[in-house]
Amino acid sequence: MDDLSEKEQLEKFREWWGENGNFVIAGVVLGIAIMVGISQWRARTAAAQVAASSSYEALMTEVGNGNMEAAEIIAAEMYDEYDNSIYSDQARLAMARLYMDKSRDQDAADALRGVIEDGEDEEIARVARLRLAKVLLYQNKPQEVVDLLEGHAEGAFAARYNETLGDAYVALGRHQDAAEAYEIALSDAQRAPTIDQALVRWKLIDLPDPGENSGAPESAAEAPATPAESDE
Repeated sequence: MDDLSEKEQLEKFREWWGENGNFVIAGVVLGIAIMVGISQWRARTAAAQVAASSSYEALMTEVGNGNMEAAEIIAAEMYDEYDNSIYSDQARLAMARLYMDKSRDQDAADALRGVIEDGEDEEIARVARLRLAKVLLYQNKPQEVVDLLEGHAEGAFAARYNETLGDAYVALGRHQDAAEAYEIALSDAQRAPTIDQALVRWKLIDLPDPGENSGAPESAAEAPATPAESDE
């Protein structure tokens, strides 16, 4: 009975294999192919990250040396090859700084807008938004600063955004709004000291009394341009 049972089991297995063997083999082959594909993808990704990092280091060397032509060549290659990575965003931040050093403020603004509109990393985009606001103040475009920052002053950047908003409101003659923005900035700074609190207090003290606030924006001649500051 035992021998017959084993023969029956063997026969049933042969029948099952005849019906399903090809599917089993195909599944094994597919599984191996997927594992090989994942391994190759990881290897390519790692190689791309190493290459992007190397390009970024080369860019920073040229930026540090003030070599605009060489920096623009490397940056253009990074925008093309690593467009969907944070290295591309970081390259635009670096180029924006170099453009400002070379008095090419509109090129700096364009680079920063690229990070805000197409950036892959939210934190880097917030840095870019703040730096763009500083560039716009330098260009004496306070209303664009307000449009850029209002509704975004939150999180770790709240104090810095509100300070910059306050500066834009001052340039627009909106002194009450400026006072509120500075006060919020000081309040936020109590939790995370990211601004020069003494400087912001002086800005607040220096505001005209409410009765002197006409609400009219200062003219370009009366409102000195604020240089774009480093936010690091």
